[in-house]
Amino acid sequence: EEGIRFQFAGMTAAILQGVPATTLDTDIWLELPERQYVKALDIAKKLGAEILARTVVALEDDTLVNFLYRIDGLKAFASEYDQAEVLEWNGREIRVLPLTRIIASKKHIRRPKDLAHLPLLKQTLKLKKGLS
Repeated sequence: EEGIRFQFAGMTAAILQGVPATTLDTDIWLELPERQYVKALDIAKKLGAEILARTVVALEDDTLVNFLYRIDGLKAFASEYDQAEVLEWNGREIRVLPLTRIIASKKHIRRPKDLAHLPLLKQTLKLKKGLS
């Protein structure tokens, strides 16, 4: 409604594509410059969220949402958005980063938790390719 394009990223996007995992927060990549982060926080606040940090809010059900303004190791938002997977979720059409792009980002970032996710992401991608 606010005209801000977004796509789900990180393990949230992976889980929505069938990766059997869990995550503590929901990563949402926004097509906004980071200096405009207040727009995202204002929207979240109107929806009843509690602002925890410049990029993190807690929804009324305690779900943590992490707003991303760039993802290291990937192309610009518009390029990635055009290649995003389109899924039906909770009665809405949403976009999620494809598993191949989540893998690319996690390989680039190289945090221990990202490296730990790689085998599961790769295995799920291999299984999905085998089904198509």
